[in-house]
Amino acid sequence: MSLNKCLEIFLKYWPSFLLGIKTTLFVSLIGTIIGLLIGLLVGGLRAINVDDNSSKLKKFLKKIFNLISTLYIEIFRGTPMMVQAVFIYYLVYTNIIPWDKVVAAIFVISINTGAYMSEIVRSGIQAVDVGQKEASRALGVSNIDTMLHVILPQAIKNAFPAIGNEFIVNIKDSSVLMIISITELMFQSNSIAGTTYRFSETYFVTACIYLLMTSIASFILHKIEKSLSHTTTSLPQSDTNFSSISLAKEENS
Repeated sequence: MSLNKCLEIFLKYWPSFLLGIKTTLFVSLIGTIIGLLIGLLVGGLRAINVDDNSSKLKKFLKKIFNLISTLYIEIFRGTPMMVQAVFIYYLVYTNIIPWDKVVAAIFVISINTGAYMSEIVRSGIQAVDVGQKEASRALGVSNIDTMLHVILPQAIKNAFPAIGNEFIVNIKDSSVLMIISITELMFQSNSIAGTTYRFSETYFVTACIYLLMTSIASFILHKIEKSLSHTTTSLPQSDTNFSSISLAKEENS
């Protein structure tokens, strides 16, 4: 392998690499954001406990939701994203309606990430002191308002490193989506390697680009994490929680 050849390939085909980078970052970022929203919904609802005094209907619906969400999490965490992409893309394309490959890629990343985010959010919620919930209930705040205004904001801060890590993982794992011919970085690299017959040099350039993207993403996420930590420690924890509880109580009333 020649480093001069690597540089030559990069300089000659940089527009193709750039297109692949844009597509990779776009589907990874949008997929991670949607996956986080799915995780907040599923993880938050899974963490809400049904009181013994609740109606039989609420208890039944809670059991059904727990069953469906557990199946969703286990299926999408237990199967490779490549298999999910092929199955979902061609299932919809063949039996329902042809759809855009980028939309399909975002959909696959979103539901796959949502399964992981659900457990990340649930773990973040469990890390919040039980006293926060008890204080909210003492003030007459409902379970849902407590979850939205008190528990979830703290849970997201607790789970932010894992949430950021999911974005970095998605940048790398998006390479398997070349199986449905989306023009992400790995797809472009395969095309360049097939044209030049310089596989080692092309994939070395690709590896460097992936490393650069994940390093920049890690740096940015680390700065955000430090900012969140500084915000949390700059205010007394009890005052922050009391404000959240008071706000929830006001909106509930």
